[in-house]
Amino acid sequence: MGAEREARACAAFYGTRGLAPTVLSCLRCLRHFAGSTAKRCKEKHLEEALQLTRALSEGLQALGEAEARPLLRCVLAFQMEATSSSSSFQKLEQMVTQLAVGKEALLAQEVDTLLAGLTLQGEVLSPGDLQSVSMFLEESSLGRQHWRQNLALLLQRLASTLCWVLQGQPAPGSTWGYLVVKACLQVFQTLPKDVAPLLWSTSGKSETLQSLLGLLLEVAWGKALNKDTRLLAGTALSMLVNTAPQPQYGASAVLTLFQLSSRGTEELKFGELVVEVPPVLEPDGLEKLVLTRGLLTCCKTEILSCQLEGFPNKACLLLDMVFPAVCALTREQKDCHYYCFQACALWLQRLRESLAALWHLTGTRILAQDTELLQEVTQLLWNNAETPVEGVSEFIHSSFRLLLEIYHLECQHFQDQERSLYKQMLQRVVSMPWQIKARYVPLCAIVPYMGSQQVLDAYPDLPQHLLSCLSTNHLCPAAAEVYKVLVRQQCSEWRDGQRGTEVALAEHWALRWLPLLSQALCSPLPILQSNAANHLLTWTLRQLPATQAPLAAQFGGKDTMSLRAWVSLLKAQKSVAGALPLGDEALERLSLCLGTCEEGVRLAALGLLCCSPNTNQPLSGTEVQLLREFLPLNLNCDSSSFRQLLQAAVRKALVRLRDSSLAQLRGKAPRRSGPGNGAELLAQAVGFVEWLLQLSVASLSPGSNYQRKKTALLLLAAVLETCTDTWSPDRKKGQPPRTMATLLSYARQSGCWDFFSQPNLFALLSCLQDSTNEIRDLASELLVRYFPATFPEPIALALFQLAQDTLGSPRVQEAEAGAVLMKTILQKSDSGTMKSLSLEAEAALTLPTRGLCFAQHLLHMLQAQYKVACQDLLRAAATAPMHGAIAALRRCLLQVPEVAESMQAAELVQSWQEVLTHLVTTVRDITSLLLGALQSQQGPSADEQAAAPSFAEMGNAIGSLIMLGKGQGQEEEEGDSILLSEEHSLILTCCWVSVKEIGLLLGGLAELLLSPALPAGLGPLLPLPTLQMASRVFQEILLRCRHWGAVEGCSMGFTKFCAALLNHPDPELQAIPRAVLEQGLEALSGPRSSSITRRAAGFPMLFLCIVSGETPAQARPLLTRCIQTLLALAATALPQDWDQTLDLPQVCALHVLQTLVRGAGLGGAVLCHATPMMALALRGLGSPCWAMRNAAIQLFSALTSRLLGQPGSHRDGCPSEGLSLHAFLGQHPKLGAVLLGELKVATAPTSGGPRLHPALHAILTLLAQLQPGTDSPGSPSAPFLGPLLGLAESPIYAVRAMAAKALVPVVPPPQRCRLLLQLARQLPAAPGQILSHNTVHGRLLQLRALLASATASGGLSAEALHPVALQLEARGWLLTPAQRCPLLRAAFLQVLALLPTSLSPGFAQYICDTISTKLGSLPQRGEPGCAEPQVGSAVLHQTMAHFMCSEAARLADSERIAAVCSLLQQPNPDIQLAILSWVIAGEGGTCKEMENALGLTLLESLRSVLQEGRDKEFLRLYLEALLHLYRDPSSWSQEASSKLQGSSASCLELLLHMVEAECPGPDLLFQALCAASLLLAHQCGDEDGALVERWCAALEECSRCPWSEVLRLAAAHSLRTAGAAVVQPALRAARPSLVPVALRLINVAIHLLQDEEREVRHEASGFASLLRQSPGELLQDGCIFVQDNVGLQSLLELLLREFGEHPETFNSLLQHIPTLDLRSVVEELEANNFSPRPASLYKEDEPNVFAEPAVLARQLLPVLVQLLEKAPTGSPLHASALQWLEAKGPGLLRDLQYCKHCWSQGTAVHWGMKALGCARLHTALAVLLVRARLVAQVLQVLGEGATAVPGLGCGTQEMEQELELVQGLLVQHGLAPVPNQDNAPGELRPLPGTDNSRHAAV
Repeated sequence: MGAEREARACAAFYGTRGLAPTVLSCLRCLRHFAGSTAKRCKEKHLEEALQLTRALSEGLQALGEAEARPLLRCVLAFQMEATSSSSSFQKLEQMVTQLAVGKEALLAQEVDTLLAGLTLQGEVLSPGDLQSVSMFLEESSLGRQHWRQNLALLLQRLASTLCWVLQGQPAPGSTWGYLVVKACLQVFQTLPKDVAPLLWSTSGKSETLQSLLGLLLEVAWGKALNKDTRLLAGTALSMLVNTAPQPQYGASAVLTLFQLSSRGTEELKFGELVVEVPPVLEPDGLEKLVLTRGLLTCCKTEILSCQLEGFPNKACLLLDMVFPAVCALTREQKDCHYYCFQACALWLQRLRESLAALWHLTGTRILAQDTELLQEVTQLLWNNAETPVEGVSEFIHSSFRLLLEIYHLECQHFQDQERSLYKQMLQRVVSMPWQIKARYVPLCAIVPYMGSQQVLDAYPDLPQHLLSCLSTNHLCPAAAEVYKVLVRQQCSEWRDGQRGTEVALAEHWALRWLPLLSQALCSPLPILQSNAANHLLTWTLRQLPATQAPLAAQFGGKDTMSLRAWVSLLKAQKSVAGALPLGDEALERLSLCLGTCEEGVRLAALGLLCCSPNTNQPLSGTEVQLLREFLPLNLNCDSSSFRQLLQAAVRKALVRLRDSSLAQLRGKAPRRSGPGNGAELLAQAVGFVEWLLQLSVASLSPGSNYQRKKTALLLLAAVLETCTDTWSPDRKKGQPPRTMATLLSYARQSGCWDFFSQPNLFALLSCLQDSTNEIRDLASELLVRYFPATFPEPIALALFQLAQDTLGSPRVQEAEAGAVLMKTILQKSDSGTMKSLSLEAEAALTLPTRGLCFAQHLLHMLQAQYKVACQDLLRAAATAPMHGAIAALRRCLLQVPEVAESMQAAELVQSWQEVLTHLVTTVRDITSLLLGALQSQQGPSADEQAAAPSFAEMGNAIGSLIMLGKGQGQEEEEGDSILLSEEHSLILTCCWVSVKEIGLLLGGLAELLLSPALPAGLGPLLPLPTLQMASRVFQEILLRCRHWGAVEGCSMGFTKFCAALLNHPDPELQAIPRAVLEQGLEALSGPRSSSITRRAAGFPMLFLCIVSGETPAQARPLLTRCIQTLLALAATALPQDWDQTLDLPQVCALHVLQTLVRGAGLGGAVLCHATPMMALALRGLGSPCWAMRNAAIQLFSALTSRLLGQPGSHRDGCPSEGLSLHAFLGQHPKLGAVLLGELKVATAPTSGGPRLHPALHAILTLLAQLQPGTDSPGSPSAPFLGPLLGLAESPIYAVRAMAAKALVPVVPPPQRCRLLLQLARQLPAAPGQILSHNTVHGRLLQLRALLASATASGGLSAEALHPVALQLEARGWLLTPAQRCPLLRAAFLQVLALLPTSLSPGFAQYICDTISTKLGSLPQRGEPGCAEPQVGSAVLHQTMAHFMCSEAARLADSERIAAVCSLLQQPNPDIQLAILSWVIAGEGGTCKEMENALGLTLLESLRSVLQEGRDKEFLRLYLEALLHLYRDPSSWSQEASSKLQGSSASCLELLLHMVEAECPGPDLLFQALCAASLLLAHQCGDEDGALVERWCAALEECSRCPWSEVLRLAAAHSLRTAGAAVVQPALRAARPSLVPVALRLINVAIHLLQDEEREVRHEASGFASLLRQSPGELLQDGCIFVQDNVGLQSLLELLLREFGEHPETFNSLLQHIPTLDLRSVVEELEANNFSPRPASLYKEDEPNVFAEPAVLARQLLPVLVQLLEKAPTGSPLHASALQWLEAKGPGLLRDLQYCKHCWSQGTAVHWGMKALGCARLHTALAVLLVRARLVAQVLQVLGEGATAVPGLGCGTQEMEQELELVQGLLVQHGLAPVPNQDNAPGELRPLPGTDNSRHAAV
């Protein structure tokens, strides 16, 4: 710590001088800078020091050198220790320069002294010394001057250091070698004139430099394992070449380097230096990349472009040496694709820079049209344009742009006007499928050279293709860039031509792009809408503001999608223009958007409210009011993404409030009109934050559901992050402003913003006991980060006791909660608190730090639990399981930064070593005990190498343990149950969870304690024997454990463990995972007596963890060794007589390979071995061993996923992934050869008939997942065409079908029409020409696949397909009975169905006549004369029916529609089912006439179908089709009503009877109830009262069916369909008889709006939405469904408004307020406190986890109060209230008194913390308070009439006093929200008034 020493000396020197205060302040800042770890903190302290230095500069100038020297020396010392950060070094250099003004000589002297010390310390420079050398060379002029004067000594030290590093290889992860090579590079770069004589002069050549050059060659040629070091060595060599005095000298040296890499030489002449090439230089292929990339990175242009001596044709390095090397690199399959394509892009960049020189050299064009060089460059780019390697696409993009730019410059220079490359490239782009991302890169590059109009004319489908891309995430950025390039080009062309105004330009834009943008913004696909808004809309408005008007005109509709688009447009306008004035109509529409059920619309509207271009723009009153209305209604949304986006939006609003308030306080606020605005805005901002704080805290009650608590925590986090002054060093953004204390003081003076009050603390502490990790962890983070440093001592003690109890719980969630509690207590305690906690006496007294004290205490707890487990594992699992203590140790040791810091303290190393060693020993013993217990082995002496037990063996072992724990004489009560007993579950949970936690703990410890960043001199906290012990623990778990959860957790830990060891500099530690790998490989290949893979799921994971630990930036020797060994083992021949009960070594090897391929940690590293693995998998598919075939198909599947990438989203049934076959074969040429070889073998003629080829189907599946490629000569996909066409003859149907799919990517789009014509001609023209039905069927399948692909992509027009259609028409006999095979006829018809517009009218009529004749003559099954059904006849009939339906819908022809309807009425079930399935699939949705006719037909036949009693599946399809056709209320017509005339009631009767009595099953019951609702909605008359009652009863029964989501959904859907039609006549007493039913229906809706299924709530909110509108609006304008809570609010308002005087209204609402037995809840809580063991291992789930009785009760309270207040005196409603008061009042008063007794006498103190987290208690108390408030209100309203209630004995005033007293007590204990909040969450309030002004700014 030289800087600290110099700082102390400096402080002592200046202590009594005049500059002392400033100097001491500066030194304090520098010390803080050196002691900080966060970059933000370092920058902050350094900036402060720099400001002080500027103040010191003038004072130092007046002093002498002796007085200035200590401060200069001190700052230089800090600069020497800051060489790892360039920015910090530069700041300190500014400080030094500032201080040395006038004393430059003194500064130079001090720098010389400082740097001389580096080279005098020894021959080898340390990494820190090397960083200092590099930084002073790069950033300090005085440093360069010093090294220039001492260059020889520096070169000598660098050579010695590099030699030592190469001999010693400090560590795989060490940066020593990299730093010394970097220092060499800096020397060559900054001191070229000084280095040049040492290299190029005969007299001055340097032996040291010669030695250094040889060492750099060794690094470049592979002696250094680190890839980055080798690449940097190449750059250093190139920088050394740059020192050549003449370009020819440098070119000659480079030439010798290329010769060395190509053919090798014994010595290398480099300038005047001659380097002997040592034998260690064994080329591995990477040296060529090292050299090429280094030259292209920094070699001078004149060297690369000068003429090479001795070469013909005026050769130069760039064209004749470097480019061939680049081409070779891109073809090689090395793990360095990124750098290869970086070299390709660099080559084009250097070519662009060297054009003038190359033209002068060659005298001709470099990239002429027909030159081989241009062809090679373009082919190279196209072949690799689709590479999946991350980062390569950017290089390809830049390469295309550079290529076209070079071509353009050459055309200009040589005056070439043809420029055919542009057209060729565009033609190739157009011919590629839209799914290929690579096509859009060159398209962007072409546009500036061809012009927008020419590109759009040549590519008319581009807008539609861009629309498709916007709906696919990985294509969206490319599509957006194409759009921007084209629009930018259009604008440029328009403005250059001066054609008109901006409005005219916007109109010109709209011609091409308005349909695209409006369709995307109005799309029902959220991804398409979002991408269009984010990527296109805002950019368009910035470029063309005048486009706002045509866009706004598109989004004026009232449907949901128009609203979403409208909000997106407003948001984009606001982001461009700032504040956005809105009129009353727009505000009303915005309010509608905020309440709609579509989350995307609500979020967009919320974003509009919260966002602003300027963060100091205050929120308007309208925005604040809308936020206050919106937030309470959206707290319980069950979408995680909605919650995250909600938090982000609210955070923006809070930032605006904060920054605008600070601006007001500073007096720098934006100008606003009107007096007093500043104070009002401040009050509004403070009030809103206070309201949001109370809302969030009140929503954290345990009685709230998970969704509400998670949203509330996120909002609370946003409030604390934005509105406190807590500094978070680890965060780059979001830090509080420096003046935040001013705003906090202002708010607290107003009595607000008490963020850390006790109620808020209690609310978060209750969340620590939640059953979900997300709630617990987020609450703990908020407590630790924002709340005061320590908990109050009583709370800390109570929490600690609670943590102790919950750590001993067998329930995993409770034990994990205890671990979080322990970690939180540790972080929020100080030394005083630690003394008060009941820790181990020894630990509390002797250990100096909190972390060590806690670790010792938890370790003792764990050891005590282990002793109990050794005696009785059953008792331990029930009362003292170990997983809680292990989890607490893991969290306290690994997740608390203070603990990690204490481990690095030198004085604590020994104590930590002892604790950690005992910990590892303990978990080893626990692992052996638990795994041995499952094998009937006990204790640490259990055989660690034994195989994992089978499930039966584990069951027997656990049974023995249970018998032992219960007593030998006690027998099992449950007998031979198939379910696990409670005891079985306890032991299994204890074992598996403990083992999982042990793996995570050990891995995290290794990662933390073996980090290279730790100080080297402290000694190992985990000594070698301890690490070896931990390694054996991992092996034992992975080899003997069967539970996948435990294996997965252990694997995560073992991966960290191996990574820490392999990257550690100690060779002994590196050897541990290598030894484990060798042992695993040996165990895999050796004989065994048990099945490893089946009995130990962790065995393959053992290998994956080890190889995943290798550093990705280096070579992976362990991975290579592992895969090569596994390949060799799997390829060995199977024994003649294997035991099928055991796993073969070959099978195990395949499973391990599959695991390696699927491993996410290896990424693309396994792709280097893809070809041999694929060949192995394909061979394995033909193995006679089933296990081998099973393993091979799994390996093949894993390889396919890895090669093609994970499957993405699908659109219109076609895959969105874009890898073409052409690109796939270009990336994996050897793999392509393997696949092609297998295909040729499968299609080769064989003697003796066809043979099976097991690998064939797998290969076809792989090919079918690719996309069509480009049509280029010599395409690698061309050889696949013949074998695939030949597979049409396969006798296996599955092969023919898959071969047809695999044919699609093989045929480039331009060749499709020709191949289609060829296939059509190969079909037999007459019956006698059929030689093989299989061949004809295969050809038809291929035709169908190619046509489906062509029509889906829009690649072939009807005219282009007309010749194909003519050939098919000539073979029309294939559709007639002359073709006896039904499957062939069906396949032929499916082909014809894909050519509807290409067929001639006569032939189309012929098809319809043939089908009609066939289908019309079909007899009903069972009729006389009905022939025996032929195989495939049903398929043919269904295909024919589908064809008839599709044609009728396409042509909208009344005759064809009538024919389909007549077919539907025929008795043939095949035809009926085919038409019904076609209707349900929605294929006729575009033809309203078709839907109307089919709907009328179904209605007409409904009664007969119901009476016939058809089978349930037919009835379900029939009713589902009917509901689909009338899904839109506007579809029902007067004609539909007339069809049901007279039969409606009977149909309704039959359907209700089916629902009530027949038990048809949930699916059919759903359709029956919904169909009954459809009929009831349109045929509800006075005479149908009984049916309405029965229907309502059915809804009530289904809505309360907890076991069937389908039935509850049926009730909700039925309610939406017919509920409004029943309720609306009851409004305003139009039909009084329906009022009771209407109340019941509203009651059902309120219940369904609390359902846990989102779809059920959505349907119920639809019912509420329909009731919000008047009847006339329902059919005209449609109805926007509102969000669930808005729907609930509107239903309650409807009850108040329309049914407030009805006596049943009060009682129906009371049904939703539950009655909970508070005493039983409290007694259960007390019993659990005295007996910590829970009654069972798992808590019983609530039937509805979404419902919130307490929240609903608080919502209903104001409604009930208003009902009482509105009812006149003596009304029936008052009588109902009195009756309720008599029944419930006395008991409620007793409960209040019981609460007062419990929480005022101190009886609840001992279980108070546990009560904080008890959801049942919180719910019971909340409901009690609501009921008490209601009783008080009833007493007030009824007055004297209620005083005589027996058992009550109190009036209104007494009740309110009692209520306030109880509520105050509960608030003190954190069991009730603080009273008098202006807004409880979700509370129903009167609708707020709107802004009085005509316009409001949003």
